[in-house]
Amino acid sequence: MLGRELVARIRQDGAEVAALTRRELDITDPAAARAALRRARPGVVVNCAAWTAVDQAESHEAEALAVNGSAVAALAAACAEAGARLIQLSTDYVFDGRASRPYAEDAPTGPVSAYGRTKLAGEQAVLRDLPGHGYVLRTAWLYGPGGRNFVSTMLRLEGQQSAVSVVTDQHGQPTSTAVVADRILALAAAGAPPGIYHATCSGQTTWHGLAREVFRLAGADPGRVREVPSTDISRPAPRPAYSVLAHGGWARAGLEPPPDWRSALAAALPALRRDLAGQDQAGQEQRAGSTITPARQ
Repeated sequence: MLGRELVARIRQDGAEVAALTRRELDITDPAAARAALRRARPGVVVNCAAWTAVDQAESHEAEALAVNGSAVAALAAACAEAGARLIQLSTDYVFDGRASRPYAEDAPTGPVSAYGRTKLAGEQAVLRDLPGHGYVLRTAWLYGPGGRNFVSTMLRLEGQQSAVSVVTDQHGQPTSTAVVADRILALAAAGAPPGIYHATCSGQTTWHGLAREVFRLAGADPGRVREVPSTDISRPAPRPAYSVLAHGGWARAGLEPPPDWRSALAAALPALRRDLAGQDQAGQEQRAGSTITPARQ
């Protein structure tokens, strides 16, 4: 989701970008990463690749670490060799979720899930190996066109179900890919000091509050969103109960803080609706063009 949004913004601005897919670059191959940077000769590298299957990481931590940790260390080394700045995307999951006020950029980390541990390893590699040219952007509750996300799911369910049940005891900051892309571009353009920045929308809510706002913006009754505690939903990986991030780093860099989550959601909704309509149309065409192959006798 983020990679597509970012590339579209860069091209819209008329800047040059090399957007490599997983097929074109396996970031777990250090030699391939070095070769890619030698070919592209970038001034800035943005790593939007990650193992994001949070629950699967619990039983596949070594594989997740290879992508989120070891590959990032190799990418940082390649950037150091090429003289490029690296912007590494990270997550609120590096914190333990037990706070009662927003986590500052320098707050102690303490991930409670395999996913969080592997993403923290990537952060540490960038800050250690690229002290003068490395940036860590933590984001959370990300949504946008082009991928599976909570907001798109709520939009779909609003048209399919009379009511939905959503957890009400997890607090965070819904953040659109458009906001994160803007933060990345602002950071790169400003030549801001290296280090950690929090790329989440301002304000805070719960998953239940987010779902109600999605319904409201869609012209539906928010009362159709029912409250449930997180204990009613069993998942392999623990979720942070509180993952609100502070934004002091932007002010220190002389940059504007991210917008409020409600305004960002309202701005993103038309694109999300178009994306869903396109997916539905594609699904209908696929079903219409499918054939049944007789079983072999």
